[in-house]
Amino acid sequence: MGLEDLSDDIETAYSDLGEELSVDLDTETRNELAMLQSAYEPDDPDELVRRAVHMLFQTAIETGNLDFHLRSGYDVTYDEYLSGMTFEEMGGGSDLFGQNDDNARRYQF
Repeated sequence: MGLEDLSDDIETAYSDLGEELSVDLDTETRNELAMLQSAYEPDDPDELVRRAVHMLFQTAIETGNLDFHLRSGYDVTYDEYLSGMTFEEMGGGSDLFGQNDDNARRYQF
């Protein structure tokens, strides 16, 4: 699996999610959400769920947890996904520009 597989899977998951998501709450989650709703008083409890997803995503990036899972499943990192190319391609390790001889590769950065 690689960068194209990850992009395809993200596009599929994005379209499958749609605009709304119904989530079943267990007792612990309902209790925590009620506490957060009482403390933050959002207009809609959905706002807290959106914030939670943003926070989980940011934490996963900062701790390297997202990269670990992406590397394990797709052999790419989040930075590679964002740039649209692997580190090997960025470093000239593949035939990205159609140049096969070693002298031509000397000038790739």
